[in-house]
Amino acid sequence: MSHVPPTPAAACRFCGAPLDLVFADLGSSPLANSYLSAEELARAERFYPLCVRVCQRCWLCQLPEQASPEEIFGDYAYFSSFSTSWLEHARRYVEATTERFALGAASQVVEIASNDGYLLRWFHERGVPVLGIEPAANVAAAARDLGIPTEVRFFGEQAARDLVSRGFAADLLLGNNVLAHVPDLNDFVAGLPILLKPAGVLTMEFPHLVRLVEANQFDTIYHEHFSYFSFVAVERVFAAHGLELFDVEELATHGGSLRVYAQRRGAPQPRGPRVEELLARERALGVETRAYYDAFAEQVRETKRKLLTFLVATKRAGKTIVGYGAPAKGNTLLNYCGVREDFLDYTVDASPHKQGKFLPGTHLAIHPPQRILDTRPDYVLILPWNLRDEICGQMAAVRDWGGRFVVAIPEAAVLP
Repeated sequence: MSHVPPTPAAACRFCGAPLDLVFADLGSSPLANSYLSAEELARAERFYPLCVRVCQRCWLCQLPEQASPEEIFGDYAYFSSFSTSWLEHARRYVEATTERFALGAASQVVEIASNDGYLLRWFHERGVPVLGIEPAANVAAAARDLGIPTEVRFFGEQAARDLVSRGFAADLLLGNNVLAHVPDLNDFVAGLPILLKPAGVLTMEFPHLVRLVEANQFDTIYHEHFSYFSFVAVERVFAAHGLELFDVEELATHGGSLRVYAQRRGAPQPRGPRVEELLARERALGVETRAYYDAFAEQVRETKRKLLTFLVATKRAGKTIVGYGAPAKGNTLLNYCGVREDFLDYTVDASPHKQGKFLPGTHLAIHPPQRILDTRPDYVLILPWNLRDEICGQMAAVRDWGGRFVVAIPEAAVLP
């Protein structure tokens, strides 16, 4: 195990102020999506500090960059299409935006971090021209196999200018779960209005900091998530780059996300009432005060204690426990809590890209879901808790032999 030394107190990636307030310190952890082959188990892994800080000037929560985007996203293990609920979420989004913004054959839709074409496929089927921008070549190849034109590159101001010079301009520019993944936030956001048509619309989805705090979702902290956004903070960032927010939706996805709607400053969409309502609600909660962030650290430590108490008692009773899923959030949880084969026999995942590999840090083996039906464990710990209903439905047979499902977030609990 090779530890990377902590970064000295860093400056805010947006405004440059010192980051002198700690929000959550989860020790050191390997990259959450760096799954291991059997041959790699004997080699040293790199562990990086996992400590989120808060800027007290702009109130952006952020993880100082420890690993480069190329290290994190070069050969990426997350394929969006393996979640049926996420596919349905994308289909509904396409249906709604096509109608709301009158998109058709003369329009251009561009998605940043388009993954395996999970969303653009729905526009493509409707005859709307699409372009994906995806930095992970292995994932982009899956999109191209679906007939989705995809550029393999990171997005920023220069990428936007290159695309415009080649005749691309977006009527709808979107990014789902990418804004939090950007280390150079100003360069990324600066590129957005460049690629938009004068009356074009931008939508971005990202996990909501307020829901992270309310639901104790500290496991969504990992090295590829560089920023953790409140609505107050994201409006400040967008405004600095000439973008106006005109609407916002609060979504259930990923434990609670925001979908923000933006346009170039002065474009025609009227500012809706949900913008001011959410800004006022966040300020009333105290997202621009130190006290809001100070209370979180002890909450995280207590969650660890409760999970370990359950696991120790269950193993002492002679029961078997396995995991379901190999998500990045699960790797944060297991590494922070020190959960390895002494507590979980193995985990499973529906993605063939993860099966046969091992979790980073904890080295738990990843099997196909059938393994649970073959071994009939007493408890199944659901690591992607945001998909718990989907997983409980798919694995309903677990209850046939008296097996129970367990979650660790917001706290350790056996599901009814």
